[in-house]
Amino acid sequence: MKDEDVSHAVLSDAKELGHEARARSSDHAVLKLWLRMLASTTQIEKEIRTRLRERFGISLARFDYMAQLYRHRDGLMMRVLSSHLMVTGGNVTGLTDELEREGMVLRTSSPGDRRSWIVSLTPQGRDSFEAMAQEHERWILELFSGMDPDTVQQLYTHLGALRVHLLGNDH
Repeated sequence: MKDEDVSHAVLSDAKELGHEARARSSDHAVLKLWLRMLASTTQIEKEIRTRLRERFGISLARFDYMAQLYRHRDGLMMRVLSSHLMVTGGNVTGLTDELEREGMVLRTSSPGDRRSWIVSLTPQGRDSFEAMAQEHERWILELFSGMDPDTVQQLYTHLGALRVHLLGNDH
């Protein structure tokens, strides 16, 4: 059986194909690849969202927000944080308000611009995020455990080449 036949047989047994259901056998290989990548990403993200909510009572947006601040120990200006998260300033303000009330983040005025705020994790926020990040890493390892390490490395390399190509072209 060819790889494509095996792959199709596995997918035909799946309850929900999601984005892949849109693909037809006559479609270009890159279209089918795009739909498979999108479906896989969506499925993994949905599972991570569910686990974060069930285990820690938080949203993926809050987890991502805290992850950015964890990487920047001295904090980030709110507008920079917004650009890292690719969300609006209003969303960042709302998350900041919630997390500040819970004692997870500290908002201080920027010494260079009194109209700007710098947000950083509190010690409690760092401890809380570290616990979530460890669990998150275990979940990712579990979700990808069905793939052998060579395949993971090949996918990583090929997707990296795709990113370089995309960044080099203004589409």
